[in-house]
Amino acid sequence: MRKRLLGAASVAVGLAFIAASCGDDSGGSSSGKTECKSGTVKVDPIPTLQADGKGKSVGLLYDVTGRGDKSFNDAAAAALDKAKTDFGVTGNESTPTAADGSDRPERIKSFVGKNDLIVAVGFLWGDATSQSATENATQKYAIVDSVVNTWDTAKKAQTTTLAPNVRSMVFAEHQGSALVGAAAACATKTGTIGFIGGVENDLIKKFEAGYIAGAKAVNPDIKVVTKYITQPPDFSGFNDPAKGKAIGAQMITEGADVIYAAAGGSGKGLFTAAVESGKKPGDLYVIGVDSDQYLTASDAEKPFILTSMLKRVDVAVYNAIQAQLTGTLKGEVLTNDLKNNGISYSGSNKDIEKYAGTVEEIKQKILAGTLTVPEKPAA
Repeated sequence: MRKRLLGAASVAVGLAFIAASCGDDSGGSSSGKTECKSGTVKVDPIPTLQADGKGKSVGLLYDVTGRGDKSFNDAAAAALDKAKTDFGVTGNESTPTAADGSDRPERIKSFVGKNDLIVAVGFLWGDATSQSATENATQKYAIVDSVVNTWDTAKKAQTTTLAPNVRSMVFAEHQGSALVGAAAACATKTGTIGFIGGVENDLIKKFEAGYIAGAKAVNPDIKVVTKYITQPPDFSGFNDPAKGKAIGAQMITEGADVIYAAAGGSGKGLFTAAVESGKKPGDLYVIGVDSDQYLTASDAEKPFILTSMLKRVDVAVYNAIQAQLTGTLKGEVLTNDLKNNGISYSGSNKDIEKYAGTVEEIKQKILAGTLTVPEKPAA
């Protein structure tokens, strides 16, 4: 695990496009801070599409934790649930049985030939999906967070040729993280915000980079404290609420009053830390990830969850199921971003509306191309 403190000069955001930043509710301000704009948050639901799924089945292979993580896997599960209702398709679900992921080849093998589409949830499924797709050319697959190529058996590695029977679904997590980073910069009263990453890899660094960029676009003087739970190849950082809680509590003690966790199931620990901190909502906020975590939080946790960065895994998986049922799914790479409703932020906690006008300004700048959000944090 590493700790990094990021001050004013640590990230070049691109264009300093917002002169107005944020003040706290008491009217006080920190260096470079003025009052943020209020607004309305609009989140589009999963689109309702048409397809005939009678007699068809979809196999959903969960990542670490499985259904019930209140995050990444639950978003995929929501897509399958809606597909069953809308299309009449049968759903089959596979939950991890081995903490080290050694069960993946057997789990995916058990779905081949028994499902019209196999959906692998998470980048850790990359190699297993590549091998299975290469060995079973007529089976169709979709995968979240990974670009899958064909498998070279001799080298035991993927080639550079895109798998022709796999829809690879990737996301602009840095864009969505920039939006919640802006919200954090608006809401902070201490001028210090936090980021907790589950595992320090390139994917989670996209969340970190976007969060910092969005915050600094609003307040160049903000301080961002970053900590990761584990380092590859240890992926337990995505399912360790106890460590998430400990790191969250430490950040709160150090003065961070808005904390964003991109850590899968470990993020639940951050919510617990907020409740147990003794602080009041408004003086302390946390930010959820992937799903709208306000909706599945306890009554005690909800007031602390300012917003969630919505990585629309639900939309991507639902669209993939519909594409398979209508015969249009093929081997390709699809990027889900702000332009196609693949990324958003939630408005379930009405507190976010105090800052939504500023967040929407940043969103429009990203869409217009006048703000380029980095995918990697500054060194």
